[in-house]
Amino acid sequence: MTVLDDRIAMADSDNTSALDEMFERLEKMPVPEGYKVEIVEGTVYMSPQRDTHWEIILDIVEQLRTKYPRTRVKSDVRIDYPGHLNGFATDVTVMAEGAAKTEDGHWRHEDVEFVAEVISKGTGTNDYGPKRTAYATAEVPVYVIADPYQGRCHLYTDPKEGDYQVETTVAFGKDLDLTGTVVGLVLTTGEFPRD
Repeated sequence: MTVLDDRIAMADSDNTSALDEMFERLEKMPVPEGYKVEIVEGTVYMSPQRDTHWEIILDIVEQLRTKYPRTRVKSDVRIDYPGHLNGFATDVTVMAEGAAKTEDGHWRHEDVEFVAEVISKGTGTNDYGPKRTAYATAEVPVYVIADPYQGRCHLYTDPKEGDYQVETTVAFGKDLDLTGTVVGLVLTTGEFPRD
């Protein structure tokens, strides 16, 4: 190992310890039922789960379940991503086959193959900004944003150097073709509600 590798490992370890402590404190707080809690770049965000939000998440999960076993599809489960204090509870995540939790009981971002986020008004800038950067830095092969305010899905693929090289946008009602990706299926968006 080089000095740089040692420093990166120490920084990752410090981030994990700090995130663990922050989430432990959050678990002791009275978070209102129906709220999702995430830490993005060290800031805690709480957003309510609305019907529209949940219906889109459920639709995506149901379509993924035609190909993936239940154990590989996750929702609102903490996964730590590269960057400063990024502990995300992604709306939908698909883990690689054979992925297992670490000794600390965490899923590894290296095992994530697909992420979908459904935009909420108060936290949408995170999904388009720092979370997109973190997913690209982690080299998550497929990132989808479903935006019920725009009535569009944004597909990001080909992560390199902290950004996605390819972006495809389709209106709700059109198919989102993921057959050329690791996901290998077509997501239909015809039943995605709008806000």
